[in-house]
Amino acid sequence: MNLNEYRVLDSGNKQKLEQVGPYRIIRPALNAFWQPSLPQKEWACADATYIRDSSGSGKWSYRNRLPEQWTVDYAGFKLLLKPTGFGHLGFFAEQYRNWDYFRNIKNVLGLREVNALNLFGYSGLGTMAMAQGGCSACHLDAAKGMVDWGREIRKLNEKTVPDNIRWIVDDVIKFTNREVRRNSKYNLIALDPPSFGRGSSGQVWKIEEDLPKLLSICNQIIDHDKPFSVVLSCHSPGFSSIVLENLLSEAFGKGEFVSTEMTVPTQSGRLLPCGISTTFIRK
Repeated sequence: MNLNEYRVLDSGNKQKLEQVGPYRIIRPALNAFWQPSLPQKEWACADATYIRDSSGSGKWSYRNRLPEQWTVDYAGFKLLLKPTGFGHLGFFAEQYRNWDYFRNIKNVLGLREVNALNLFGYSGLGTMAMAQGGCSACHLDAAKGMVDWGREIRKLNEKTVPDNIRWIVDDVIKFTNREVRRNSKYNLIALDPPSFGRGSSGQVWKIEEDLPKLLSICNQIIDHDKPFSVVLSCHSPGFSSIVLENLLSEAFGKGEFVSTEMTVPTQSGRLLPCGISTTFIRK
């Protein structure tokens, strides 16, 4: 699998130096408290730097202006990248191991048919990996722009991503509650919740308060009559693997856990932590 078109070249001083196709970029990495490994001249030749301000937003500073969009091959996908005002490019590189898991979910669960739901689905790469694994996949995000972006990426990958994805723009709590009323059932649910967010109608999401409620709703739409899996990843301070395991066991009962600290491909060999992912399986 080609991971080489995206990699972290170096990290330190709360930043990461990334090679993203032909472009070198500096973005914040707030847990990189160490000193960089590469000499300053390697950082100085970056094409663009995203500078975060005290309010939590920020702006791009350019040595060489980036295009409005470009494509990169990464982890089995052709990605359509766009530098956003939030400093994002349109994908979270640390999720690539979860994508491999989704591609193999039928073998993991021993099921011929898998209904999969990807909540907070962002630009849809996890959902597309579910489709590659033969799932009937449902993608949900509250931002229409992200869902449209996902559809664009799917078109770039139409030879490898089956057209068995339902794209939904909605608030996650509203949608999952409707799925309960419709008696919808899933064998795989993935969640990558933000610390804070707003739904399609301005609903406020606070992870500390709303994640336990959402997992309780998900328990009502998971198919308990068959093997199932829930993949919960998190980037919020204070949420360790033990926290995620406790939340999942509270919602779904007994099962098997696999928890990992998510990292991204690096050139230096120094791992850059990018959150926690916990997989729950009941067979």
